[in-house]
Amino acid sequence: MEKRKLEVVVISDAHLGTYGCRANELSRYLSTIDPAILVLNGDIIDIWQFSKKYWPSGHMQVIKQITSMLSRGVKVYYITGNHDEMLRRFENFSIGDFHIVNKMVIHHGNNKRSWIFHGDVFDVTMQYSKWLAKLGAVGYDMLIYINAFINYLSKKMGKGKISLSKKIKNSVKSAVKYINSFEETAASIAIEKGYDYVLCGHIHQPSNRIISNANGQVNYLNSGDWIENLTALEYSDDEWAVYHFQQDELVTELHNSYYVDEAAYLRTTDLFKMMMEDFVKAS
Repeated sequence: MEKRKLEVVVISDAHLGTYGCRANELSRYLSTIDPAILVLNGDIIDIWQFSKKYWPSGHMQVIKQITSMLSRGVKVYYITGNHDEMLRRFENFSIGDFHIVNKMVIHHGNNKRSWIFHGDVFDVTMQYSKWLAKLGAVGYDMLIYINAFINYLSKKMGKGKISLSKKIKNSVKSAVKYINSFEETAASIAIEKGYDYVLCGHIHQPSNRIISNANGQVNYLNSGDWIENLTALEYSDDEWAVYHFQQDELVTELHNSYYVDEAAYLRTTDLFKMMMEDFVKAS
C-alpha cells in the first residue's frame, strides 16, 4: 500500500501505557502516512500512569514506527504535555532529526505560520491542583476501561458502541464551558501574536474552525486524541484538515505488515520499561 505523502502531521494525547490507548489503530494510521514533519503534541506517553506491568506490544509498535520514521529522514518534534511534563527538563534536546520542545512555530510556503503547543498551560487545575488533575486522569482511564467492557457486551447484543465520557462531557455544562474557554483563550493569544493557525491538544476535542475577536481572527485546530476520537491534524496543499481514523475506509481494512523480530522486540521493550521507570522515579 502506497503511503500518503503529507507536509506535516500532528498527533496528541495517545496516552501510551494506559488501558484507554488505542495503540493498534494509531499504529495502522502511522503505517499509511509519509510526512516530512511529525509533531507529537503532548501526552504521547502517559508517564503519570506508567506501569512496568502494562506495556502491550501495540504500544511498543507505535514507538518503533516513530523511530522508523526518524531513520527515513522524517523530522520528529516531541512537544511536551502535562502527562509527560518531566520531559520539559530536556527542552531543546536534539539528536539527529528528533527534537524535544515545549512549543514550536512552523513557517509554511504560503507565508503563513502555525503556532503549536499542547495547551495545559491554560488548565487552572494543572496550575494549582496537580494532584487533583492526576486523580482525574486515573478516573478517566478507569472510565475508558469500563466503557470498553460495556461496548464488548453491546457488540454481543448487536448494538453499536457508546462513549460514556463523551456523554458525560456533553451533558455537563461546565465541561462545555471549559472547552469553549480553552479554545477562545488559545485563539486570543494567537491573534495577538499574529499567527495564522494555532494548534493544540490536551482537551481531547478535535476541531478546525475560525475564531474571531475585536483584534482579528485565527484558524484554531485541535488534534483530538487516540483514546476515543482517533484523530490527527494533517497539513497538505496549503491547508490543515482534521483526519478521522474511523472515516478512513482504507486504513480500517489495513493489516499490520510490519515484521517483528520477537527477541529484539523483547529486548527493546525491557530497555524502554527500565528507562520509563527511571523517569517516573526522578519526577
